[in-house]
Amino acid sequence: MHFKGLSAAVVAAMLFAPVALAGPVDVNSADAATIARELDGVGLSKAQAIIDYRNANGPFRSAEELTKVKGLGQKTVERNKSNLRFELPKKTEKTED
Repeated sequence: MHFKGLSAAVVAAMLFAPVALAGPVDVNSADAATIARELDGVGLSKAQAIIDYRNANGPFRSAEELTKVKGLGQKTVERNKSNLRFELPKKTEKTED
């Protein structure tokens, strides 16, 4: 039965789709839910810790800087390195009216 193998392939693709669909996340602008959803091994509490650190210390400039967040280790950062983005906030110019 050729369909049996095809069915198994479809089920496997569906099971692994969330992993494959994890996308880049800008840790300098994303909210906790987005960070938790997009980064492997990062739940809501670690994602909130990332935001709290960012709010207290300013934007992240590198993946290595993320290891300063309590509870976020080098292994987790390395595992997610390809999905991490570090866009610096753009300065807004004041216009005079």
